[in-house]
Amino acid sequence: MVSSPNPPAEDTRLAEARRRRATLLGIVVAVLFVLVPFLFWRDTWFGRSLTDEEMGQYLADQDKPRHMQHALVQIGERISQGDPTAKRWYPQVLRLTGNPHPEIRITLAWVLGADHRAEEFHRALLPLLQDAEPMVRRNAALSLVRFGDASGREEFLAMLRPYAVRAPADGTLSYRLPQGNAAERGTLLARLETSQGTLEVSSPVPGTVEKWLAEEQSRVAAEQEILVLAPGSEQVWEALRALYLVGRAEDLPEVERYARGAVSDLADEVRQQASLTAASA
Repeated sequence: MVSSPNPPAEDTRLAEARRRRATLLGIVVAVLFVLVPFLFWRDTWFGRSLTDEEMGQYLADQDKPRHMQHALVQIGERISQGDPTAKRWYPQVLRLTGNPHPEIRITLAWVLGADHRAEEFHRALLPLLQDAEPMVRRNAALSLVRFGDASGREEFLAMLRPYAVRAPADGTLSYRLPQGNAAERGTLLARLETSQGTLEVSSPVPGTVEKWLAEEQSRVAAEQEILVLAPGSEQVWEALRALYLVGRAEDLPEVERYARGAVSDLADEVRQQASLTAASA
């Protein structure tokens, strides 16, 4: 009798080994489906507490702006909780005022208002009122109010008015966001076909597309106003709260537009705050 090249016992072992490998592969794939999104979430969620060592590393991480943001948010929270250890990071925080990433300066302008007794923070906020990025200016103005400083008053009035978005270069315009749609900072508004390729026009501030000033497929010039954004409810509410503290009598016409309900599609709390601000003038 000729023996089988693979005896039954060996066949059973091979089959079992294949099943184990298949099961293990399935487990690995399942873990990756869970782990990869978790690692991405862990790397981008600012709520994860950082150790002191990580805080220093993140604040110095020039290659990952989100790490800097994460550290800044955590420092802001420590200050708000009255944690005196937050002061050890103040020198590094202050060095970020000239950071080239707008997201860092936006977060920084908020954090600098967390300790209204730190005069070095007060001084650092004043130049940020001249920043090219509107959200940096707005956060700086709001933070200055915590110091009792009304230097950002003009910025609050600008927050109550429509915002004109300009073309970043010469090109042919194609619409992306229809009129009436809400936009957050960074929302894609339009595209420009230029001699250097396609440029995306993103919203610099939160708001609603109120009116397009340039036609579809029209040629536009650099710095030409191409659309108008109506102010968003949250920005208006913050501006009205600030003007309640630092506003002047001459600001009343802007405030009363909201108190009368002349501006539609805004939350009731905005109208209520406008009435309070108008009464305080």
